[in-house]
This record gives sequence, C-alpha cells and structure tokens, in this order.
Amino acid sequence: MTGEHRMDRKWVVALAFVAAMFMNIMDTTVVNTALPAIARQFHTTPAGADWVVIGYLLSLAVWILASGWLGDHWGTKRVFLAALAIFTGASWLAGLSQTLGQLVLSRLIQGIGGGIMAPVGQAMLYRAFPPAERARASMILTIPMVMAPATGPVIGGFLVDHWSWHWVFYINLPIGLITWIFSFRWLPEYRTFTQTRFDGSGFLLSALGLLLFVYSLSEGPLVGWAHPQIWLSGLLGVVLLIALLRIERQRAHPLVAVAALDNHLFRTSLAIGFFGRAAFLGILYVMPQFLQEARLLSPLQSGLTTFPEALGVILSTQVVGRLYPRIGPRRLMTAGLFGVALVIAAMTSLNLRSSLWEIRSLMFLLGVGMAYMIMPLQTAAFAQISHELMGRAAALYNAQLQVSGAMGVALLTTMMTSFGNGSIHQVNPYHLAFELGAALALLGSLSALWIHDHDALNTMTIKSQAS
Repeated sequence: MTGEHRMDRKWVVALAFVAAMFMNIMDTTVVNTALPAIARQFHTTPAGADWVVIGYLLSLAVWILASGWLGDHWGTKRVFLAALAIFTGASWLAGLSQTLGQLVLSRLIQGIGGGIMAPVGQAMLYRAFPPAERARASMILTIPMVMAPATGPVIGGFLVDHWSWHWVFYINLPIGLITWIFSFRWLPEYRTFTQTRFDGSGFLLSALGLLLFVYSLSEGPLVGWAHPQIWLSGLLGVVLLIALLRIERQRAHPLVAVAALDNHLFRTSLAIGFFGRAAFLGILYVMPQFLQEARLLSPLQSGLTTFPEALGVILSTQVVGRLYPRIGPRRLMTAGLFGVALVIAAMTSLNLRSSLWEIRSLMFLLGVGMAYMIMPLQTAAFAQISHELMGRAAALYNAQLQVSGAMGVALLTTMMTSFGNGSIHQVNPYHLAFELGAALALLGSLSALWIHDHDALNTMTIKSQAS
C-alpha cells in the first residue's frame, strides 16, 4: 500500500467523520431553538416540549457504550453507515411529525443513530491516523465539535423565524444523504475479526445506568432534585454503573473498555474532559438564556452574539497545533483551562447594560482558551490505546462527553434557579452560574497537572504537523 493511498484513506475517513459529526452535534442546538415553536404548535407546556430533547439524549445514552463492540464485530464502515442512515431517516420522520408523540418517537430512533455514529466515527479517525499524526486528527475533530454548537442557534433561529420548526430536522437530509453516499463509496472497512459474543448483561447495565443517570441530570433542574423520581433515578443509575465496572473487570471480553481505565493517561484525560466540558457546555447553555431572557434578544441575535466562541477555537487551534509537539499536553491544558476560568469569572461583571461587543469578546476569549484543552486532550487521550481497544475506548470517551455536558448544564441551571436571588430576567442568577462555571474550569486546570507528557510522547512529533 503506497503512502499516497494511505493519505487518501485518512482524508476519506476525516471527511466522512466531520460531515456526520457536524450534523449530529448541530442537531441538538438547532432543536433547542425550535422548542418554543414546537410547544405552541402542539399546545403543550415547555416541559412537555423538552421531551423532544430528553428523549434523544436518553436513547443516545442507551446505545453509546455498545457502539464499540458493534463496530469491532460487524465492521466500522457497515455500522457507521447503518447509524448514519438511522439518524438521517429519523430526521425525516421528525420533520413529518403531526403530533408530539410522533416527534418524540422519531427522536428516540434518531438517538440510536447518534449514539452509535459518534464513537464509531471517532475510532475510525484515530485508527486511520497513527499516533504521530493524531494532532492533525484532533484539529480535524475540533471542527464539528466547535462549529456545530456555534452555528446551530444561528441556523435554528433563522429556520424557525423564516420557515417553520420542521426544517430544523429537514436540514439533516442533504447532509446525511451526501455523507452516506460518499462513505458507502470510499470509506474503508475495519473489523477486529473476533468471535466474542455480545455482552448482554453489560449492555443492560450500561443502558439502564446511563439512561437513569442522564434522566436525573436532565430533569433535576426542572422537577427539583428533592423529588423522589429524580434522586432515586440518579442514585440507581450510579449504583448500576458502579456494578457495571465491577462485573466487566471479571469478563474476558467485556463490553466496556475497563482496561483503558487502567491507563493513567486515558483516565486522567477523562477527568480533565469532564470538568472542562461541563464548564464549557454549561456556559454555552446559560449565556443564550442570559441574552434571551435577561437581555430580551431574539434566538438569532443571541446565536450571532455567542458565535465568536467558535472563531476563537478555530483560530487558536492553529496555534495550539504548532505548540503541541514542542510543549506537550500538560502545560497547554493547564494554562488553557486556567484562562477559561478567568474568562468565565469575568462574565460575572456583565449586566443588563453591558455592550454586546463586550459579550462577544468574552465568548471569543472563551473559545481561545478552550482550544488549549480540546486539541491536546483529543490528541493525548488515545496515545497509548491499541487499535484493538480503540473502538470500545472511543465509546467510553463519548459516554464521558455526554455525561459531562449534561452535568454542566444541570449544575449551572440549578445554580440559577435554586440559589439565584431573583428571576431569570435579572442578572444575579446568571452571575452565580458563571461563578460555578469558573470553578469547574479551574478544577479541570488542576486535573491537567496530573498529566505526564512522556506518556503522550508518540503524539509529540514534528511529523504530526507535516502536510
């Protein structure tokens, strides 16, 4: 196999993954902007419309840890194409929905595709790029992870204002169809060729554990943490997940990559990502609330105000990509998340008269700082993970992404609603949420001090910056 052919193979995987993940991640933020319109059409409460989002998240949680085994056993290309088809087809059904029940059912189906597509795609990307080129792969991965959440509110606001909420689902159809045809024609296949049986009990424990825990995080700020259905769901979810890890350690062929948790670099990366992503996504949720509820901006205006965050990440990533081989992940992530904590802390000075350009500047700086975590973290986390373990490790990594995001939103929302001295139309609740977001980022910065650069040495080469 020639070097040119390998390069073609890598970029085929990269293009397919970026397109699929952009659609997948953007879907959540686009749908969020359409919830008020959906509630009005179906004559339901905001809490009722929230099940359009909650149903998707719960379905995603059920399937995410099983995705590693599915890709390894049936082939990553085959499973990726199936997940992409499910996600795209369910988007079409969601757009056609005539009742809230039909819409929630479509989202449950869509979550199956989303829960499988992301980990399998990430495993394909890191298998295609050797460790010495993982920095390049991480720079690619940054594109959908950053641009999609930033563009989602803008696109969603435009579609809802000018057309209808149905189009926030129809927009997935051309992206999904083109990506599926491209992937079917060009994407390479990968299988581990193992004949291990599917770990049914592991799947049941992981599915129920994540489902209950994510449900408690999603509904806790709305229903109240003291409500029995919330704290019991959360407690039972944690118990099931602990039992899952204990049982899986005794299995010869576990569903969950427990062996990856024994690796210091991977385990520490999960902790850094948990705190950093919780702070980041928590702010990306709270800031639009501040702009729309306290500052009375439209969803489109709010999206345009927070969009500079994506520009900050994209531009800063180019710098971080050049620094990574020379400096390593430890100092980059420590300094980056410390900077993020300072930026979020500065948001506590915002008030109802603050200039929108001040907010845009802070969002830009937030993105600049996050690039110093996102790119090194994605590069270093899998540095010592073997090809055979990559699929299940990617599933575990993506489960952490989902839980940390839900945790960040839940914690900051709770701080706003439970401890804020005032309504959401005033600034005090948002200041408290910003303070908590800064604390989470600071914990991420401190966690990064536990990284050992020499563990990621195989990713710290000048070759990773070669064209």
